[in-house]
Amino acid sequence: MKKNINHSLFTALITFIVSFPLLGLSLVSVNGSLTIQGADNSTMIMIGVAISIVFIFQLYREKILHMLGMLPTPSLPFKQAYKNSSLEKRTTLKKVFMVGLILCVIIWPFMSSRGAIDLATLVLIYVMLGLGLNIVVGLAGLLDLGYVAFYAVGAYSYALLSEYLGLSFWVALPIGGMLAALFGFLLGFPVLRLRGDYLAIVTLGFGEIIRILLNNFTSVTGGPNGISSIPKPTLFGMEFGRRVKEEGNTLFHEVMGIAYSSSYKVIFLYILAVILVIFTLFVIHRLMRMPVGRAWEALREDEIACRSLGLNRTAIKLSAFTIGAAFAGFAGCFFAARQGFISPESFTFIESAIILAIVVLGGMGSQVGVILAAIAMTVLPELARGFDEYRMLMFGLMMVLMMIWRPQGLAPAQRPHMEIKNDA
Repeated sequence: MKKNINHSLFTALITFIVSFPLLGLSLVSVNGSLTIQGADNSTMIMIGVAISIVFIFQLYREKILHMLGMLPTPSLPFKQAYKNSSLEKRTTLKKVFMVGLILCVIIWPFMSSRGAIDLATLVLIYVMLGLGLNIVVGLAGLLDLGYVAFYAVGAYSYALLSEYLGLSFWVALPIGGMLAALFGFLLGFPVLRLRGDYLAIVTLGFGEIIRILLNNFTSVTGGPNGISSIPKPTLFGMEFGRRVKEEGNTLFHEVMGIAYSSSYKVIFLYILAVILVIFTLFVIHRLMRMPVGRAWEALREDEIACRSLGLNRTAIKLSAFTIGAAFAGFAGCFFAARQGFISPESFTFIESAIILAIVVLGGMGSQVGVILAAIAMTVLPELARGFDEYRMLMFGLMMVLMMIWRPQGLAPAQRPHMEIKNDA
């Protein structure tokens, strides 16, 4: 219990160190000079509540995870583990909790402001990117510094297919994912024999090659000017604008018989992002429990031992790069549809660094950790706009603190295990 209290106090302290400078302080211009001003009482109360939640969760972490069915009961003998009816109760409770959480996430935008919904949609994009990179880095243990290249492939796939072939978002979405997966497959071949720093350098170079190609291939990609007027997604041929932009489509508010509102489009994009994230979580969750997922983890832990077990190292690496790139392609396709404009400046190395930071801060191989880290890395800078110049400095400080005191991440992946009592 004493160990849990010390750990809980430490995590609460880290939460205070991370949140207080970003939310509790702001830079204000007074008579031409910048001064630091404290936040209002409501913000300080929110910080206190967040610290309290982190402290309580870490103090009773095992009990909470057992209730949600995310941890097995280690104290049961092997023969009794499968006979325990509490396992079924925890599984049912976990399913009810997940359904309730999904319903809350879908209902939330109808009670929030447009700015909050826009920010939540951006968070979901980074969640999707973090989950995709988590396959390559967190599960397979392959350091990828050029992941933003697949993100760019997906975005430009939809933009070019829409501009030159007139394809809709729903047709271009799987194509963008497959093209990004193809690029991931092609990248996998030259890096099969590389590990560690050498692998990172090659992937970094690949990301820069894609960005420079998009910048210089002006006749197709528009070069630095980018591509604008990218069509928004439609719902069964219904557009969410004030007027119909494509012949044959209808307007959402006219079909539903309601007044026009610009918030309908924002809510629709948010719900679409939620569906894509749920699909990503479901697929990765299933893959982690399949032989390919176990092979990724074996490769991450010890490549030599993985080869000695007869596992095909080439197929494992290629599958990680290909599947991880596919989800980046889906995220890029949705990003292009949401923004309506893309350019090579949207896919710089700093984006790869942020996505990698999300994976590392959340916990290698942890889906819950990636979601929490994506929220922290996206929402906190938006709430502390007065510290824009110090954003990367704070990111670096947070990474250093995490690597020193909690290298496993905010919510490390829990590996199921079972103890067998020895009666002899």
